[in-house]
Amino acid sequence: MNPTGSRYLSRVLCLAASFAVASAAAQSHSATEYRLSFPDAVHHVMNVEATFHNVPQRPLHMQMSRSSPGRYAAFEFASNVFEERFTDGGGRPLTVTKSDPRSWSVTSHDGTVHVVYKLFGDRVDGTFLAVDLTHAHINFPATVMWAQGFDDRPVRVTFALPNGSDWKIATQLYPTPDTQTFTAPNLLYLMDSPVELSHFVLRTFQVPGLNPGSKAQTIRLVAHSQATDAEFDTYFAGVQKLVREEQAVFGELPDYEPGSYTFLADAFPWDNGDGMEHRNSTVVTGKKLSLETAAHEFFHCWNVKRIRPEGLEPFNFRDVNISGEMFLAEGFTQYYGNLSMLRSGLTPATDLKAFAGDVSYVLSAPGSSYRSAMDMSRLAPLVDGSSDDFPKYWSNDFVSYYSYGDAVALGLDLTLRVRSQSRVTLDDFMRAMWRAYGKPGGPAPGLVGKPYTIADVQTQLAAVSGDPAFAAEFVKRYIAGTDKVDYAPLLLHAGYVLRKQAGPASLGRLRLVKSDKALRVSNSTMIGSPAYNAGVDLDDEILSVAGTSLAAPEDLVKALAGHKAGETVEIVFRRRGQEVRATATLADPGELELVPVESTGVTLSAEQKQFREAWLGSKTK
Repeated sequence: MNPTGSRYLSRVLCLAASFAVASAAAQSHSATEYRLSFPDAVHHVMNVEATFHNVPQRPLHMQMSRSSPGRYAAFEFASNVFEERFTDGGGRPLTVTKSDPRSWSVTSHDGTVHVVYKLFGDRVDGTFLAVDLTHAHINFPATVMWAQGFDDRPVRVTFALPNGSDWKIATQLYPTPDTQTFTAPNLLYLMDSPVELSHFVLRTFQVPGLNPGSKAQTIRLVAHSQATDAEFDTYFAGVQKLVREEQAVFGELPDYEPGSYTFLADAFPWDNGDGMEHRNSTVVTGKKLSLETAAHEFFHCWNVKRIRPEGLEPFNFRDVNISGEMFLAEGFTQYYGNLSMLRSGLTPATDLKAFAGDVSYVLSAPGSSYRSAMDMSRLAPLVDGSSDDFPKYWSNDFVSYYSYGDAVALGLDLTLRVRSQSRVTLDDFMRAMWRAYGKPGGPAPGLVGKPYTIADVQTQLAAVSGDPAFAAEFVKRYIAGTDKVDYAPLLLHAGYVLRKQAGPASLGRLRLVKSDKALRVSNSTMIGSPAYNAGVDLDDEILSVAGTSLAAPEDLVKALAGHKAGETVEIVFRRRGQEVRATATLADPGELELVPVESTGVTLSAEQKQFREAWLGSKTK
């Protein structure tokens, strides 16, 4: 065992001992208690009461989180806290000091500290809090003050539902005999347990084990939405297919600690689109119920919530974690979300746009030529929903680790299949990672006992492929390095042609928004693109292209219609009040597409058909 592994095992054993002590403390009423109420829901305000018992005779430091499980950037959740009041066990006011905007310290108390505060929340997604007259959508890192040093203490949460409301409670927290009170065994489990309070629709289904004697699992589907019965029926049926396809990848479902797994769907026109994984549940939000998001998030109950990179464990609520394995944690999950949609038949086998889009993006993005999948992974704290608005150069120096990982997973899966005549696949690798790092579990609910490193990834790939040299080369070139997989011949084995999309000539990827009778370039132009070479840049206002005035983004397509790659056109744009004229040499569209060979007039061979079915066919049959 290496030194890092030794240190981690020691910490795990300490946590196990702490959890045992915390469990005993729960019986002596030392659990941290929270009470959430909604007297001013119309103004998106919630009341929070927190009580910390058996506080040692030293200063108690409380704070709001800066990060949230499933998010990798920092957020200032304390900015929505107001009217804090601190008292001791006898109701006497306590003196509180603040060392930073998100921390409160009490230096003198009687062993009990009680705090009451108000909290504003009006964003429905996987990160923040949303409260109104129809529901409360709660993410605990955005909601509760917590006490340093109390991480391993159990927690009790009571929801005081609005008088006269028809709200119900859906969460992965543990139920109690009191239908409005729930528990968590430790702080991390609480923080990883979102809650939906509303008049939602609930349906459940049982998923039998795949092996004789294996445990069946209960899946709950909660939806607060405007979906019709027919739309919800379609969603419910689709989720069942996805769950079973993803179960087949690993051969089993995880053992969900509260006895079930819960999809928490919130879908209204004013919601933000998002998906957020949790250990025994997921939040899925957006304008409508999304099966694509459900497919991605459910795969996380194995990959990232239990098969977890070392850099993400333990989770740091004071700041952010950093990991070089986000390409696997998120990108491989993206691959399997897309693959599950195909295997379940929810996406037809003729539609590989999701794979084509990510491959096209990764191959064409300038950043992928000098930053690897692991390099991009380490940038997650700077890009994942961060609220800062200072200028960035992401168009040229960043590639999403979701897309990068999806492209790597696609290349690895197809490579393994071609090398082994489909006897060895990425499914085998994911099962190996599950058995080695996910299934062993941790010392307490919510804790991961055996997080992995990139060396572990290489070890498992070597074992699965039976070729350590291949595993070492693949990791070195395509994961830690910037080499790119040659996708076209691999995909042809499955009867798909990777080719450039047909279309008019292009100035390159441009993000344009309307601005004062022109189109403003809203991000940096891509290095090497026709627009970049012509000197067009961020915040320039394009007035005309090839003599055609532009007033809406679609006007650019019209202006370039009939032009071919290699032709030159004049671009007239305004930069900081000055009109500029430049000449651009047009290029091919650059986007790639994946089409079945049958659509190109070529007959699908028996070998290609067999390969395709082995890759994209259902695994539940």
